[in-house]
Amino acid sequence: MSTEDNTAAPGEDPRDSAGPAGGAADPLAQVEDILNNADVPAEDSVTQGVAAGEQQAAELKNDLLRLQAEYVNYRKRVERDRAVAGESAVVGVLNSLLPVLDDVEAARTHGDLADGPFAAIALKLEAALQTYGLEAIKETGVPFDPTIHEALMQQPSAEVQEDSVSQVLRAGYRKGERVLRAAQVIVAVPE
Repeated sequence: MSTEDNTAAPGEDPRDSAGPAGGAADPLAQVEDILNNADVPAEDSVTQGVAAGEQQAAELKNDLLRLQAEYVNYRKRVERDRAVAGESAVVGVLNSLLPVLDDVEAARTHGDLADGPFAAIALKLEAALQTYGLEAIKETGVPFDPTIHEALMQQPSAEVQEDSVSQVLRAGYRKGERVLRAAQVIVAVPE
C-alpha cells in the first residue's frame, strides 16, 4: 500500500501543489480566481435596473388604484340601483292600493266608516301607507296646480282672484315629490 505524501518539496509553496482533484488545493485561491474573473455589472446597468423596477412598481400601483376606483364605483352603482328598485317596489304597491283608498274614502263620505272595526282597519291602513310616504292631495281653496290637479270642470266665481280648487272629486296621492295620481278637481275661475 502506498500512501501519498501531501508535503511539498523544500522551497515549494504548499498551495501550488496539486491536490487529489488535480486542481489547486487551496480553496481560498479558487475563490480568489472566481472573484477576479467574475463580471461585475456596471453601475449604470444597476441604476437602470432599479429605475425599471421602480417604474414597474409605479405601474402596478396605478393599476391597483384604478381597480380600486372601479370597485368603489361599482358598489355605489349597485347601492343606487338597489335603492331605485326598492323605491319602485314601494311605488308599485302604493299604486295598487289607491283604489282601496278610494273605496275607504267613499265609505267614509257615506257614513259607513263612522265607528266600528272597519273604521279602525281603515285608519290602520292609512297610517301604514303614510309610513311609506304616501300623502293625499285633497285640499280645497288652494291655487290650481296642473302638476298635481286634474281639472274636470271650471266654475266662474266672483270670490276668487286666481284659478283655485273649489271641490275635490277624487283625491290624488304623492310620495315625496313624485305624484302617483293627480287629484280630480273642480276649478273656480275669476269672472
